[in-house]
Amino acid sequence: SAEIMFQIAKATFRNRISNVASLPYSFLARSISRQSKVIKPERIVETNDMHVTHVLFCGPYFPDSYNFTREYLQAYPFIQVDVVHYRDVPEVIKNYHICVSMTMQMDSNVISRASKMKLIMQYGVGLDGVDIDAATKNGIKVARIPSEGNGNAASCSEMAIYLMLGLLKKQNEMQISLRSRRLGEPTGGTLLGKTVFILGYGNIGIELAKRLQPFGSRVVATKRSWPSSITDLDSSLLDERGSHEDIYTFAGKADIVVVCLRLNKETAEIVNKKFISSMKKGALLVNISRGGLINYESAYQNLESGHLGGLGIDVAWSEPFDSNDPILKFKNVIITPHVAGVTEYSYRSMAKIVGDLALQLHEGLPLTGIEIVN
Repeated sequence: SAEIMFQIAKATFRNRISNVASLPYSFLARSISRQSKVIKPERIVETNDMHVTHVLFCGPYFPDSYNFTREYLQAYPFIQVDVVHYRDVPEVIKNYHICVSMTMQMDSNVISRASKMKLIMQYGVGLDGVDIDAATKNGIKVARIPSEGNGNAASCSEMAIYLMLGLLKKQNEMQISLRSRRLGEPTGGTLLGKTVFILGYGNIGIELAKRLQPFGSRVVATKRSWPSSITDLDSSLLDERGSHEDIYTFAGKADIVVVCLRLNKETAEIVNKKFISSMKKGALLVNISRGGLINYESAYQNLESGHLGGLGIDVAWSEPFDSNDPILKFKNVIITPHVAGVTEYSYRSMAKIVGDLALQLHEGLPLTGIEIVN
């Protein structure tokens, strides 16, 4: 029954993190070895080597982040880039000067061990996994790479378009028709004439609005505070704009909601039962930011009832995503493996920023190309 399926989904969601943590190490090791060489703690360069600047990537996921950074720095032997499995990071973090956290939770316990650390940063925008207060207390700078100028915002906005079109054109049902040798079905939708609500009008939202114009969509957006200096170009991309207090009103106008917010205490599970209930029946929900912005149970229930017309997400409630999650039973769900910003253009651009930071730190120069948040 629907109730039984929901209870299974609820239990799966609550146990998802522990299930991932209990994966056999041998399986993860095989996965890691296929992606890149992960350094074991005992192989790290001796800590008394004062002539080498050590950069730590918390692995094993997003392999081209460290592969491209190593390529960029291959002519500089005094910069060493290691990737260490996140389970081993607390044991070895004391050896490093820069840490690229990726998806690892950098809590106060881990940060307190980072005795040589000068900078904790993200390979991109999100810093929701880093305890910024703990880093500040330990004299460590925390920074993100701005999404503009390196292709990341453009890449993420393209993924939003991909997910919207995939839902509108009924990507999963098309595959069923192909396997069943059926022609002319399913009947899909179009972006033409659709109202798209961009929830969080930052750099990604602006890039998305630019790309929606040629499709003939009506674009509305909310932002917690609109700067007085917003350019005419930014304004002209929107048919309507509102503040945080307008999110439920805008949700009721939209055929598609695209979540582009940063995850923090104020935005966690902002797309909840109240928000989804405010959406039109049959409207689509797309998330290319962070999984924690959407309440899992509310999304599941509204897919089950048919109120939510489709869900397209590049980010999940825990990652890697559980391929047995009951939410995948719905034909109108499309999930991609956190690759919205993972393009060669954006990753090589960010590898250059990380590499230049390591060189600047080594030479004692001011750090550039990043947004320091503490």
